[in-house]
Amino acid sequence: MDIQLIPVEQFQTFLVVTSRVAGFIGAIPVLSSAQSPMRIKTGLVFAISLTLFPLMAEYVPQVNFSPVPFLMLIIAELLLGLLLALIARLIFTAVEFGATVIGYQMGFAAANVFDPQSERQVALISQFQNVFAILIFLAINGHHLFLQLAVKSYEYLPPGQFNFSGSAVPYLMELATHMFTLGVQFSAPVLAVLLLSGLILGVMARVFPQLNVFLLSFPINIGAAFIVIALTLNISATIIRQEFDTLPDRFSTILHFLAF
Repeated sequence: MDIQLIPVEQFQTFLVVTSRVAGFIGAIPVLSSAQSPMRIKTGLVFAISLTLFPLMAEYVPQVNFSPVPFLMLIIAELLLGLLLALIARLIFTAVEFGATVIGYQMGFAAANVFDPQSERQVALISQFQNVFAILIFLAINGHHLFLQLAVKSYEYLPPGQFNFSGSAVPYLMELATHMFTLGVQFSAPVLAVLLLSGLILGVMARVFPQLNVFLLSFPINIGAAFIVIALTLNISATIIRQEFDTLPDRFSTILHFLAF
């Protein structure tokens, strides 16, 4: 029985494809969690690479397979996935930022829980909004977007043409600025109600000096904040859905900038 050996060049091309797929799989917010088993992520990377290799191999140009240039190419392909992970993660960061501000203002400054995804202590309201955003991301099949982009990215940015000196950095700074704006949008309704609550309690403290406003403010602020969060949950879901819908355009833009 004759055994056919795989050419070295074809195997090296497969490694290039696998490195980009690994970057994209690691960019998926749910799979990028430290709680996701490494064996599952590794098996998923190789399974997808074997499936997509016949389609993506034709887009891989002739590259220098010398040890040092080849290693730099693999690192650049992995960095591409991490860069796209940053763009997707900015939405979740904006949600956590807005929810953290709400939690501190409503009196939950010391109420922290352990986040298994980031392995750190986060605010209670922040964890709730983060899980809410993840459920929306999975409900609209946002993780499928990364798999589709793994194939389409070769049309925009073939391997070996990673250029980070163009308009990519200003565009990332623009997205980071938008993150703070988005966080303010999430926290604005609750902060407005809490500001009004503080104003009313301040007036009551002047009218009724015997009233213990400090103890009275905690249940009022917490109850009012929960009511506003419940009433605006549908609006928050719409905003998060709109941000996720813009991810394909953002990915295409950053790939276009990195190609020049």
